[in-house]
Amino acid sequence: MSQFFIGLCLVVSGLALIVFREKIKNLTGNIGFAEEYLGVGGTWTFYLILGIALFVLGLMWWSGAFQVGFEGLFGGFF
Repeated sequence: MSQFFIGLCLVVSGLALIVFREKIKNLTGNIGFAEEYLGVGGTWTFYLILGIALFVLGLMWWSGAFQVGFEGLFGGFF
């Protein structure tokens, strides 16, 4: 049940970040490192990339693919 809830929260957070990035950018202002490394409009791009990453991570968590992939990559270390 918690896997479903965490995945759903990540998916909704990612979608909200993509949809409301203009309001979030107006609230937070420019992000210095994003403007420096991603160029002009880097804050917008950073929010878009972060939203997409949260959405994909949420779908992976929801389906269990993240746990399987994490265990496959790092399972030998634990």
